[in-house]
Amino acid sequence: MTTLKVLAPAKINYLLDVIGKRPDGYHELRMIMQRVNLCDNISLKLNDNGEVKIICNSIGIPDGQENIAWKAARALLDFAGSKTGVTIEITKNIPVAAGLGGGSSDAAAVLMGLNDLLNLNISDQKLMEIGVNIGADVPFFIFKKAAIAEGIGEKLTELPEMPHCWILLVNPAIHVSTAWVYKSLQLTNRGKLNRLPEFFDSIEQVISILSNDLESVTVEKFPVIAEIKSLLLESGASGSMMSGSGPTVFGIFDSFDAAEIARKRIITRDNNWFAATVETI
Repeated sequence: MTTLKVLAPAKINYLLDVIGKRPDGYHELRMIMQRVNLCDNISLKLNDNGEVKIICNSIGIPDGQENIAWKAARALLDFAGSKTGVTIEITKNIPVAAGLGGGSSDAAAVLMGLNDLLNLNISDQKLMEIGVNIGADVPFFIFKKAAIAEGIGEKLTELPEMPHCWILLVNPAIHVSTAWVYKSLQLTNRGKLNRLPEFFDSIEQVISILSNDLESVTVEKFPVIAEIKSLLLESGASGSMMSGSGPTVFGIFDSFDAAEIARKRIITRDNNWFAATVETI
């Protein structure tokens, strides 16, 4: 087998606590993340020239060494000592620089896909160790479960029971730099962190922990995020929050139909916005 097609799902953050800044410049985090079924499509095709090549349908995505999927492929091939090359074709469905982890998911999909394609039999744990050096969220997508993520995101604890949720994602067609958000964040001395449940047996429990320390930074520069949150709640969402560093906002709904009614209402408001009804996986 010389070709393989894989899916790279997006994620949302139900919780994002910034605990402090580390000596290495990264921030110490505590997050709850879950994947949703909005996916990029990744096609891997091996070649004999040893080169890693990126082809992407989205304008502005780097096609060389700056692409995180390129870095993932190069890291795995070098780790395995393989002289094989690969052409990676990415069809982007996840908005770029949106707080949904699209780039990290693409990188994780490449690591897992090449591992299968080359029959390397590298464990998920080792792939996660390789992945964290490429992007802090990459291990989460290799983990493939809803999780509490700590450290810079690499310390993962499975949440075995999570309710199925219908999610409406709304992105106001702007890009937000994660690096800028963290640089702009004003850390304060926070009190003792609330204890998190070991599982969630209802949507109400999920909504009760919705919190994002980065939201105030992004909203200050892009007030449309607050507008979208209000629109989602007015349209029937049980809870709403910005995901990651933004600018995507998600609303949690009781059913697909309720989320779709809200989606149609919201895109009528501004048809340049990206809006998609998805479900948790």
